[in-house]
Amino acid sequence: MQVFKKFCMLTLAGLLIGCRSSMITTDGGLHDGVSDINEAAFETPASFRVGVLLPLSGDAAPYGQGLKNAALMALEDMNNSDLILQFYDTQSTADGAEAAARTALEQKAQMIIGPLTGSSVKAISGLTKSAGVPVVAFSSNADVLQNQVYTLGLLVEEQVRRIITFAAAHGRKNFALLVPDNNTGLAVARAAVRTTTGSSAKIVRIAFYPPNSTDFSEIIRQLSDYDSRAENVNRERNRLKPLAARGDEEAQKALRRLSLSDTDKGVDFDAVLIPESGARLKSAVAMFGYYDVFAPEVKFLGTSVWENTRLNKESTLTGSWYPAMSRTHNAYFNKKYYSLFGEYPQSLYAFAYDAVALSSALARNKPADIDAAITTEDGFYGISGMFRILPDGKNEHSLDIVEVAARGDVVIDIAPGKFSAALPETSGRKAAEAYDFNPPLIFGKEQSEAEELIFGRTLEPAVPVPAADVENSEYSYF
Repeated sequence: MQVFKKFCMLTLAGLLIGCRSSMITTDGGLHDGVSDINEAAFETPASFRVGVLLPLSGDAAPYGQGLKNAALMALEDMNNSDLILQFYDTQSTADGAEAAARTALEQKAQMIIGPLTGSSVKAISGLTKSAGVPVVAFSSNADVLQNQVYTLGLLVEEQVRRIITFAAAHGRKNFALLVPDNNTGLAVARAAVRTTTGSSAKIVRIAFYPPNSTDFSEIIRQLSDYDSRAENVNRERNRLKPLAARGDEEAQKALRRLSLSDTDKGVDFDAVLIPESGARLKSAVAMFGYYDVFAPEVKFLGTSVWENTRLNKESTLTGSWYPAMSRTHNAYFNKKYYSLFGEYPQSLYAFAYDAVALSSALARNKPADIDAAITTEDGFYGISGMFRILPDGKNEHSLDIVEVAARGDVVIDIAPGKFSAALPETSGRKAAEAYDFNPPLIFGKEQSEAEELIFGRTLEPAVPVPAADVENSEYSYF
């Protein structure tokens, strides 16, 4: 097994060039040399047949084609005559994925790469588990994963863990979350409370908004406690206005000072995590400014989806942080993909490259226990840095921390070069115990409902401190 680990480290680094099963054409593109069934391969004991399930037609076809391109790039680089890839079209549906998996298994696939979505992974898992064939999918839905049903997709929880841990290490202790009211938002909230459990950092506020919303005015007004913060300023304005109208110069000066801000105090959080991209991200950040919440007093944090949005012109986000696949490793992949296909790849496509490289290592080494080889604790060097696949189907990637800058985003903390012996596991029960009597304030959703979904039960409410004891109290409560 140790030899296998070392070989995987080299193979997944993409150091070997050339391939028998795909070919470079005169126009510089890769043509698929493995799309048709090769019956002779079934008779070759040394061959390792892998079924690749991708949405090559339907709504998700552009992603499927990009993943296929990356898979063929890896096949060329691995130069492994023992590896046979066979592509199957899932037609961008769960039913299509099930049919594709059935065909792949009938055609003696020993491993499945793909499919793309959580619903498709769920649709095929019964078939593949019954056949004892491992799946390495691309879905980021952790709910469909299990032993023998793995993913290389970048999971929400590891992104949240990386960015919150980094921000906490750099002085941010009180976090707010602005998340969509769906499974992704709940996954972010669960990961955030579990990451902060046992540390000095806390999640103090969580705001849920409709997933397709572009109007964040009311939810951020609540999240930022704007009305309370503005109350004293409004009261003072109302007092000064008649005085200024009568010519009182001091009142006029005071009114001008008050015009610089609508509030007289800051918020109770020093960082806010927003797992959004595009126009919704920009709209949300602008609304924070409207309600007097600005950097650097509050650090804006994101997830890897921020890479899908040009942020360098958003002055409010200058200095913000988000996690991303290792940029120091994937320059080769991006350059070669561009040279072959005339466009830069999405970060998703690198997972197809790594999945094929992993398959190549399995084909060469022929481990007695494929699942044990896939889930080796040491992990692998992939085209976008280190990763490892866990026995429960989840994974861990070594992620950079990127800072938004006016001249272009820059890596400020390079992805770690090795993994700890095991991922830290914090149960929902431990998180609930840690947040009892000091629960985060919830907006956009019923407090008790949100607590059930995030912590697994309703939390104990904060204990009010008697008014006479407030001045000398050591308690912190909302």
